[in-house]
Amino acid sequence: MKIAIIHDELMRRGGAEQVVLSFHKAFPKAPIFTMAYNKDATYEEFKKCNIVTSWFNKLVSGEKWMKRLYFPLGYWAMKQLDVKDYDIVLMSTTYCAKYVNISPGTLIITYCHCPFRLAWYPQSYSEYQNSKGLKRIIFDQVINMLRKIDFNYAQRTNHYIANTHFIASEIKEKYNLALPVEVNNPPVKCSDFKISDCLGDYYLVVSRLEYYKKTDLVIEAFNELGLPLIIVGKGSKANELNKMAKQNIHFKSGLTKQQLSILYSECKALIFPQHEDYGITPLEANASGRPVIAYGIGGVIETMIPFDGTNEKECTAVFFKSQTKSDLINAIKKSQLINFNQGFIRKHAEKFDEDLFTNRVKSFVLSKYNEIK
Repeated sequence: MKIAIIHDELMRRGGAEQVVLSFHKAFPKAPIFTMAYNKDATYEEFKKCNIVTSWFNKLVSGEKWMKRLYFPLGYWAMKQLDVKDYDIVLMSTTYCAKYVNISPGTLIITYCHCPFRLAWYPQSYSEYQNSKGLKRIIFDQVINMLRKIDFNYAQRTNHYIANTHFIASEIKEKYNLALPVEVNNPPVKCSDFKISDCLGDYYLVVSRLEYYKKTDLVIEAFNELGLPLIIVGKGSKANELNKMAKQNIHFKSGLTKQQLSILYSECKALIFPQHEDYGITPLEANASGRPVIAYGIGGVIETMIPFDGTNEKECTAVFFKSQTKSDLINAIKKSQLINFNQGFIRKHAEKFDEDLFTNRVKSFVLSKYNEIK
């Protein structure tokens, strides 16, 4: 049985890249095909993997130019990436892994983190929201083209796996699928995190600094509150967000795994203000015994246990209802009155541990392959 793993690109650190590492753990001999790879920009563990890139990798060295040149160059490169002569192709994708050149008859299993965001949810990008006139017309034409391409290639998949029940329903709706969609929540590597007896006075954000991540909302709230806040991450909005922040807010990036683990374990709470398809950072905070203050929509509904006024010792998060400064501030103040149970929060995170995820993926792939042998 020959199996190949495909991922959109390896140019960043995030939950999707952690899923790929879990795929590799399940099938360690499988090569990983991807549009572009920067060994210094993503997880160090990939250095031990057999990574095969498209010719697009020669054009870009970072995420910024990868995004700028993706259409049409990255799209063409993925169409020409040869992943033939494999019995099984296991994809991890939101946008371009599905375009690769695959032999007829290959079993295709797709772990879809979200339907292609630019094609199906363009309003989540500030560039689209702020476009007008001719620029908006061109944007819409490109988006319509990408949506048609994405839809057509999505039909090649034999079996879909989604990260949440919400995304499973989105996959079925956007791709007009009749087949069932398996749900397997992405993993948190609990062994990388620990509970600390020494808590700091700061709150924490761990996020890519992009428009839809809503880090600006957190900065507005903490500018008013004056409480210490640490923001960990990189992104296209980094300079803009730095200019917004007062002196109680500090930015960090390029941290080691151990440094990030310490920040998680000693924070008062992780702030998670965005509507995320899943969101691995809330579970990383929970694995450190720390609660989450989250916008109560999307993936956190399936991974967090919100405080309801009666479950102080058996909750992992405080939700706020709208993405407004006042709602976030009220949630922060509410969290300060709760005596969270670190042990319970950690045990909750262990239900999403990597080993459980890896075993489920491996079992699903092998069972589907055995059905057609």
